[in-house]
Amino acid sequence: MWNLSSWQGRFVAHRLPPQERLRSYASWCDAVEGNTTFYATPSRQTVESWARQTAGDFRFVVKLPKVITHDRCLRGVDDDVRAFLDAIEPLGGRAHAVWIQLPGAFGTGDVPLLARFLSRLPRGHRYAVEVRHPEFFDDPRAAGLLAAALATVAAEWIPFDTSVFFRSPPTSAAERDAWAKKPRVSRRVIALTDRPIVRYLGRDDPGQTAEGWRPWVHTVAGWLREGRSPTMFIHTPDNADAPMLARRFHDDVRALVPDLEALPEPIPAEPLTLF
Repeated sequence: MWNLSSWQGRFVAHRLPPQERLRSYASWCDAVEGNTTFYATPSRQTVESWARQTAGDFRFVVKLPKVITHDRCLRGVDDDVRAFLDAIEPLGGRAHAVWIQLPGAFGTGDVPLLARFLSRLPRGHRYAVEVRHPEFFDDPRAAGLLAAALATVAAEWIPFDTSVFFRSPPTSAAERDAWAKKPRVSRRVIALTDRPIVRYLGRDDPGQTAEGWRPWVHTVAGWLREGRSPTMFIHTPDNADAPMLARRFHDDVRALVPDLEALPEPIPAEPLTLF
């Protein structure tokens, strides 16, 4: 998530090669979604580069490859899981959670399969599960079954809050694309562990996005007061302003929790000049 072309020259310097852009991103935000790992397990050399470019307390939420979660549906994947966990080992403590994003067809009847899969995972990592079937958000029984399965291995439930996005029809190409692809689920604000993770999708208009995240500001502030360590990811359909919006969200939370540590000072994307 640190190689978007729209970020070049704004959040990341133009002339940086792709393998060095994470360092600039990490000066804007202290966590990142490892979404590229969904498409293939990275090489150990690549992961070592990620570790070199980030501080020891930087957070990676790395997604399991789709061959595990979507193609093979959590069955017969022990070797693939082992290869993935070996590949991300250089991250050390930066590997905040292994993100298990399940397909929209995964429903209540599949929870026992997930429970068996989770029970076989090595305990050296934290795990977080994202489900997209509406029944987990609208049916208390389904939600309870999933939460119970996650609790057996202290896994977190990652909500993907799209409620603000779907509040009004799309007005741009990026919004129309997201309209067709993103899940329509109710907002969920319950943390299962001391390290909740939230994904929030706003609109391309920054004002609408900030207006929509207000309830999350109070939720996240409450978690911090309880001693939890939440991670919040701010998205828009085009993600053009995402790093700036993430910092704005952090500032809003910090206004309620003054003891929250400030984010780092961003590395300038353009050379400094006298004029």
